[in-house]
Amino acid sequence: MQGEYIPPKFQGSDFHCPLCNVYAHQIWYSVYTQRNSDWEEQPELKSSCCLRCHEKVFWHNEKIIIPSSAPVPMPHIDMPEDCMPIYNEAREIAAASPKASAALMRLVIQKLMPHIGGKGKHIDTDIKTLVANGLPEQVQQALDVCRVVGNNGVHPGEINIDEDPDVAHQLFSLVNFIVEDRISRPNKIKNMFNALPAGAKEAVKKRDKATTETP
Repeated sequence: MQGEYIPPKFQGSDFHCPLCNVYAHQIWYSVYTQRNSDWEEQPELKSSCCLRCHEKVFWHNEKIIIPSSAPVPMPHIDMPEDCMPIYNEAREIAAASPKASAALMRLVIQKLMPHIGGKGKHIDTDIKTLVANGLPEQVQQALDVCRVVGNNGVHPGEINIDEDPDVAHQLFSLVNFIVEDRISRPNKIKNMFNALPAGAKEAVKKRDKATTETP
């Protein structure tokens, strides 16, 4: 799987910087404000500085306030082109509206379906078909989490995304996991096999043909 995304954590020593998106060490600072000639520490404010990009992130009551974007990963490098704009739109609004971003991530899953063996019309039907064709349980569960949480973004139900925005934020990692498992990994293996000498590939072809012809 693509390198694991470590979201920013208050007082964390290492995580993916929300500004440069690189996993790096963080230095923490107190924040002071000046009143007349005196400097007064603001205990509810902190700043973390990324040692990779040297930019600062500001925190208020243990939550990021600058930048305003949510701490969610960038799209997988192999994300299909027709899914990328929707993913990025969901990422841009994840902090301001987790519910809306969850609904957009459901749309990403729907657009992703034709790339992983589905039709892209009905997500639930596609998942059922993919499971019947041997879809691994972890991928099925990831798809269903995105489907159910995304549905709650459109039609609020038992999952209260407003009270628990992390539920919506986790969808980004799940979608990247699905892309890695269903698109990137098979492509890597296929490319490695295609790079084998022609004689070796022909021997494999003959072996498999003989196996299928055996009564």
